[in-house]
Amino acid sequence: MVRIKRGTISMKRRRNVLAKTKGYRFGRSTKEREARTAMYHAGNYAFAHRRRKKGDFRRLWNIRINAAIRPFGFSYNKFINLLTTKKFSINRKMLQEIAQTHPATFKRIVEKIK
Repeated sequence: MVRIKRGTISMKRRRNVLAKTKGYRFGRSTKEREARTAMYHAGNYAFAHRRRKKGDFRRLWNIRINAAIRPFGFSYNKFINLLTTKKFSINRKMLQEIAQTHPATFKRIVEKIK
């Protein structure tokens, strides 16, 4: 029976792990065991925070809308309430985009809701 040396396969596996952790700090980018655990943790955080990112953006939009609506004498809460009672179907993402890039258009929206 022929002897099979497995050095190439294990080195390839090691290289892949270290390539994925390139740019990490300290031993996490050079030592295989630390790199492997760092890689697993990074994957877990990426999975969990893909869901959290959506909430983070919604909070950011709310803050931007609130900042844009204050000069008109409204609070965010009252503004959103008026939007829903007047059946104005525009989402928060678009509202903050309009408020940020086109203030004149946002002003017209606010005047229409008053």
